[in-house]
Amino acid sequence: MIDALYSREILRRTTQLQHLGRLAQPQGSADRVAKLCGSTIHVELSLDDDTVSDFAMEVEACALGQAAAAILSQHVIGATTTEIRDARDALRRMLKGEAAEFPERFADLSILAAVRDFPARHASTLLSPEATCDAIDTIASRNNIASGV
Repeated sequence: MIDALYSREILRRTTQLQHLGRLAQPQGSADRVAKLCGSTIHVELSLDDDTVSDFAMEVEACALGQAAAAILSQHVIGATTTEIRDARDALRRMLKGEAAEFPERFADLSILAAVRDFPARHASTLLSPEATCDAIDTIASRNNIASGV
C-alpha cells in the first residue's frame, strides 16, 4: 500500500523543486500548514497582469507535498491565475475520487492520484496550489480584483 502512495515517480519529483527561497519584492505571499503532519509552505509571487512573472517558495513538507510543489514550481512562471486555480481545483477533485482534468502545464499533478485513498495526506498534497492561490488572492484583493475562488 505504501509503495503505491510513494511511487518511484513521486519520490523522484521530490528532488526537482525549483524557485526555492524568497523574492526581493513579491506582490503577494501566503503560508499554509497541513495540521495533521506539520508540513508547511511559504509562497511569494508577482503577477504581470494575470500571469505569474516571478515565484519563490520555502517548503518543509513530506514527499507528497514536495512532489506537488515541485510540479507546480516547474510550470508556474508564465501560468495564468486561471490555470493555477484550475490546477488546484482539479487536484481537489482528483483527491475526492472525482473526474479531474488538469490544465496542460500542470498535467503531471495526475501522478498523485494514489493519494485519494489516503485522506490524511490530502492537505499536504494541496499545500502548494492552495498557498499559490492564496497569494494570488492577496494581490487581487489589494488591487480590488475579483479573486475567482
